[in-house]
Amino acid sequence: MLCTVRPLALLLAAVSALVVGCNKGGDERIKVAFVTNNPHAFWTLAERGCEKASRDFNVDVEFRRPAENSPKFQQDIIDSLLLKGVQAIAVSPNDAANQLVYFNKIADQVPLVTQDSDLPAGSKRRCYLGTDNLGAGKAAGKLVKEAMPDGGKVVILVGSLDASNAQQRRQGVLDELAGGDNAKGPTLGKYELVDTMTDGGRNEECKRKVDDFLASYQGDPTKLCFVGLWAYNPHMALNAAKGAKLQGKVKIVGFDEDEETLAGVKDGFIHGTVVQQPYEFGYEAVKILVGLVKKDESVVPPGGIKYIPFQVIKKEDVDAFRDKLKKLHAKEAA
Repeated sequence: MLCTVRPLALLLAAVSALVVGCNKGGDERIKVAFVTNNPHAFWTLAERGCEKASRDFNVDVEFRRPAENSPKFQQDIIDSLLLKGVQAIAVSPNDAANQLVYFNKIADQVPLVTQDSDLPAGSKRRCYLGTDNLGAGKAAGKLVKEAMPDGGKVVILVGSLDASNAQQRRQGVLDELAGGDNAKGPTLGKYELVDTMTDGGRNEECKRKVDDFLASYQGDPTKLCFVGLWAYNPHMALNAAKGAKLQGKVKIVGFDEDEETLAGVKDGFIHGTVVQQPYEFGYEAVKILVGLVKKDESVVPPGGIKYIPFQVIKKEDVDAFRDKLKKLHAKEAA
């Protein structure tokens, strides 16, 4: 009997050791996460960048989009990622000021990087990477000045002013129009800020608000410009203008490379759009997160900020820019 049990016990011990060894090996593969602030298509290229970095650095990347522009949805996702053993996180905070305490607690557990939108002073995030949103806002302001060189009325459209990227872009627009820093409005030199409309990150709410505004507007439509600060805002403004038969009359300036926005620029109904590089957001974020997990402090940029350059796209630039996007998508699909 002893002769039978002892070999069986040895076999079970060997199997157990093998399983533990396999699990340990699996745990050695780094797991990081990239969390957006909304579900919009803008983030698709960021996901492609994360996928490329996952292959290049041999890591697992959890790419997550909240179902809506909601701090609660975002925090639920992050909490679940920590339970899954994610070792570092890059996030675009939904409500930077009111989420500071929460994100500082997260940063006490794993390395935290902000992307696209930053946290306020006092945060424990390791670095911010993304667009210089104040500078990008000023670039949008220059487009407004090109579209209405003699001045006019301006309406700013954005999902939420809780995010720092929205605050900074808006401020950049105002500063450029006023010709100085920290402009408040409503008077901005030759320009007047009529309203800043938020829509909770909902496309149709944005369009509804522009519809209502145009229905009651009594001024010269050629002296009116909508500035959309989030990806869907410009083409929602264009849809509303088309519904009021004012396309080509009211001016529109946008952000990002949504295809409907690019089509509007190409057709001459949107004066121009300031595009970011979300692919680089994804790739560079994963690169930094992997370095931080490995205790490599050299990945942290000087001053804790890594700006990814933006670009201004006008009618003559659309075709070349579309080709660039197609190649980028094709490269990742291959």
